[in-house]
Amino acid sequence: MKLRIRGNSLRLRLQQSEVRTLAERGMVVDQTCFGHATLRCSIERDASLADLRADLEPNFIRIRVPAAQALRWAGSDQVGMLTEQTTPEGPLVILVEKDFQCLQPRDPALREDDGDAFPNPNPACGA
Repeated sequence: MKLRIRGNSLRLRLQQSEVRTLAERGMVVDQTCFGHATLRCSIERDASLADLRADLEPNFIRIRVPAAQALRWAGSDQVGMLTEQTTPEGPLVILVEKDFQCLQPRDPALREDDGDAFPNPNPACGA
């Protein structure tokens, strides 16, 4: 799972196995250890919700998706799910996407592997 935080927006990108896990088990969790603390991020199916929702708990970012919406997304060619969550500071944009393979070679020093990413539907755009 890739997480990008930019301004008042959250963007998650899930690889193929993570999309399958969300559909089959209902939850995907990833974590980053900072030595003194660990940040966890999850995406979960939730049958009680009408729209995507993000919550921040100590050291934990939790994204919840309506169960039916998550299953439709996982079983289709739909790339992403998008919403704006109302907050006292203005809207929080939440975007969950399928992660596509990079069109340019990766720097091996970054240790990024996109072998489980979805095939890129537009290979001409990297030329």
